[in-house]
Amino acid sequence: MVLHTSPYPSAFLSFLSRLSWAFVFPCYWLLDRLLASCVATSLEKRRRSQDPCSFLALGVLISTPLYLVLLLASLPFAFIGFLLWAPLQTVRNPYIYSHQKPDKHGAEQGTSAGTGAALAEWRPQGRSFCFGSANVCLLPDSLARFNNLADTQRRAREVGKRIRNGASRPQIKIYIDSPTNTSISAASFCSLATQGFRRTSSLDHRPEPVVTTETETEALTECPVHPSGGTSSDCPVHSTGAQNSSECPLHPNGEEHAPDCAIHQFAESSGECPVHSNINQNSEDCPLHPAGVQISITSPDSEPIEAEKGNHQTGDGDTGSLESRTASRESLVRFHAADGGISPNNTLSQHRTSVFKRPIGRKRRHGDDGFDHEISAFFPANLDFLCLQEVFDRRAADRLRRQLHRYFPFVLSDVGRYGWKGCCSRFKFLNSGLLLASRYPILDAHYECFPNGRSEDALAAKGVLFAKVQVGSSAQDQRVVGYIACTHLHAIEGDSSVRCEQLDMLLEWGAEFKRATSGPTDEEKVLEDQVAFDVVLGDLNFDNCSSEDKLEQQHALFTHYKDPCRLGPGEDKPWALGTLLDTSGLYDEEVSSPESLQKVMENEEGRKEYLVFPASKNHCPSQKGRKIPLKGNGRRIDYILYKEEGLQPDWKVDIEEFSFITQLAGLTDHLSVAARLVVSTGEEET
Repeated sequence: MVLHTSPYPSAFLSFLSRLSWAFVFPCYWLLDRLLASCVATSLEKRRRSQDPCSFLALGVLISTPLYLVLLLASLPFAFIGFLLWAPLQTVRNPYIYSHQKPDKHGAEQGTSAGTGAALAEWRPQGRSFCFGSANVCLLPDSLARFNNLADTQRRAREVGKRIRNGASRPQIKIYIDSPTNTSISAASFCSLATQGFRRTSSLDHRPEPVVTTETETEALTECPVHPSGGTSSDCPVHSTGAQNSSECPLHPNGEEHAPDCAIHQFAESSGECPVHSNINQNSEDCPLHPAGVQISITSPDSEPIEAEKGNHQTGDGDTGSLESRTASRESLVRFHAADGGISPNNTLSQHRTSVFKRPIGRKRRHGDDGFDHEISAFFPANLDFLCLQEVFDRRAADRLRRQLHRYFPFVLSDVGRYGWKGCCSRFKFLNSGLLLASRYPILDAHYECFPNGRSEDALAAKGVLFAKVQVGSSAQDQRVVGYIACTHLHAIEGDSSVRCEQLDMLLEWGAEFKRATSGPTDEEKVLEDQVAFDVVLGDLNFDNCSSEDKLEQQHALFTHYKDPCRLGPGEDKPWALGTLLDTSGLYDEEVSSPESLQKVMENEEGRKEYLVFPASKNHCPSQKGRKIPLKGNGRRIDYILYKEEGLQPDWKVDIEEFSFITQLAGLTDHLSVAARLVVSTGEEET
């Protein structure tokens, strides 16, 4: 297959398309503005009620008749442009593939944006990959207002900024073994040490305790600070003059007698240095590493990522998304800044800690509950693949793609068909709205349109985007690949049969795509690809708890793919959240920022106020102040599904983390979801 880098097969056809759109666009824009002026969001209504004589209300009164006059004047030009544009859609390519090469800054950092490091030899112990999915509701402004959202162009730019700033930050995770205590209330790392924190580092997945720097990973032995083994000149304990001296190795700034330092407190009470005392190794009394808590840092520079210059600095896109402040977490980041794990210029507003309570006796990657799950205010660090839905507006898609390209080198956008060409005879005013961004090279892509759309859903070319990505190569020079399917199903309530038919098509088309792309692509290639993962992402428009969605819940899709949030048909895991927000409350102060929305989602009563729940005859139309008991935690219609086995002999895919993400608060009516999958090859135990 050939990846289409332009919407048309020739430059002349592209020119004709641009010319026709130049005739159509004024009419399209004026119609959009005219309709938008008639539909106000709840935020605009609130402002008008507070100030009836405001400039906003005056502007609407003046602009509405002006838009109407200009719209009528532009209709003849739009008709001419439409006659030229519509036939061109029969030869238009179904997607646009764009690749942005690493910039100079990325090259200096040694990151290859998914080209060099991603194609490195596949490690015997396997790899981990992070997937994200989000419905961003980037409709034309007049249509987005029916979902209580406005200013599509601004939102598109802000969505891209928040995603790349969230995904490109180093990630700090605190794993707590205690079954009861998940609080972090210390004011400095030294006081945190007395509570049982141990520092480790993590790249692809959390390893045994080691110290990882940007340039090397070295095991340390015979050191109470590093129980994994080894000695190194980089260790503050083993550095010259540190041993058997009065200078504390954790205070490089000369604070030799800090009153709150656990090292000095222990030494003063016992007369012996706890760092150099062999009896304190792996002891519960050790202030540096008592059993109970692990702190893990993941740096995006260690992954195949094209870093934007200044990505870790708070920018325009960070407003309301990277400004959480907690004293203990801030001091934790400052502690790591001293040993090279994080730049000293970083502050807590750029790096957020995630706290997980680890079940007692839990074995990693074993059992249904053997993975981390959280409600996060940020997209996961080192996000590898991102599937977006409802990226309908063309100008908004361009703005969003430019922002995402500063983190993701490879993007498939403008997916779908327009006009009458395609899956059915109904005219398609909108494309599929799908967008796929990847840090790894895309080898093949294919789009299929659902032929059974109904009502207003039939006006958009909804379908499935399939992609084959290369994530490495084996020692025998075999390509290691993964398959991704992005989709957005029929949205009309009560049309369960339509969605089930679309799920049938998804499975059938996916099998055909794998067969078509699994064989050798040229004469030189004789070895078949090794498949690392097979993932389905998107907005399926049904949940696993509604009685109205029983047909979809029992579909064969869930026998081929695993849903990490699901116990079975009609039953989700207790921690699973709904992803569809109540549009009437999008601008409430309680959910106006990612951090505040995160807090609300962590509270059961808050979820009842701001999530959409399955419809019932006993439920009143408005969710505000509802006292009727509600089943579950809301409608979960955004999914990440994966195949566990059957990809390669002895290979297995397990989930390591699952997140419900609030970083797009105020920009869309959906919560985003993300999952990190670990691909094991069966060789790690030998």
